[in-house]
Amino acid sequence: MRLADSHCHLNYKGLGEQQPDVLARARATGVVAMLNIATREREWDDVLATAEREPDVWATVGIHPHEADEHSHIDTAKLVARAAHPRVVGIGETGLDYYYDHSDRARQQASFRSHIAASRETGLPLIVHTRDAEADTAAILTDEMGKGAYPGVIHCFTASDDFADEALALGFYISISGIVTFKNARDLQATAARLPIDRLLIETDAPFLAPVPHRGKTGEPAFVADTCRYLAALRGEDPDELADATRANFHRLFGKTLA
Repeated sequence: MRLADSHCHLNYKGLGEQQPDVLARARATGVVAMLNIATREREWDDVLATAEREPDVWATVGIHPHEADEHSHIDTAKLVARAAHPRVVGIGETGLDYYYDHSDRARQQASFRSHIAASRETGLPLIVHTRDAEADTAAILTDEMGKGAYPGVIHCFTASDDFADEALALGFYISISGIVTFKNARDLQATAARLPIDRLLIETDAPFLAPVPHRGKTGEPAFVADTCRYLAALRGEDPDELADATRANFHRLFGKTLA
């Protein structure tokens, strides 16, 4: 298999201290593309440095909804300026998280809209995190799409069937993580089985959410192969063909990776 991990955090604790080994294991497993996601301003330089050093790794710039309170100074202009770097291929992750509510909801929403504006201005895909906030996420995405189209992906999808349909109708891709391999993820498995193959991505969200058979371990990009094999069996598809399709989708969405 030749795979793309569409969402990982290579600089996070658990991976950053052994990054060369993590990358070597990923490559040995067939991972040929990794998107290293930023969640705080102080990470931007490190995430970008990895992408500058490693030809199969790209970077994003963004502020996670958990961090919105601490980043009110990050506006569309700042995101656009940093996104001009040739190795920055996406905006985010951004979105809404009402499960933890680590940041004020109004501030999360304002940050989310700033990121969407940056995506629209740059043409770079928006990486969306949403948890316990489906209605507001869908409303903001739809409202902002009315101001001008922008590309994007719902990362680590765990939402409802209805939300999947809303995201697809907006032209978004949907990324499936190792959660799909968990025994209690039957609703997600049903959704993942029916998603159109031309809108599907696979990710690890490493160092989190290690799939079966690695549950309890630190997640890493090499494990995207396990998620791909599980997802292929779920969908009745050949694992190599699913790997090829999701990798092609990755490069189609994140077109700057082909520059």
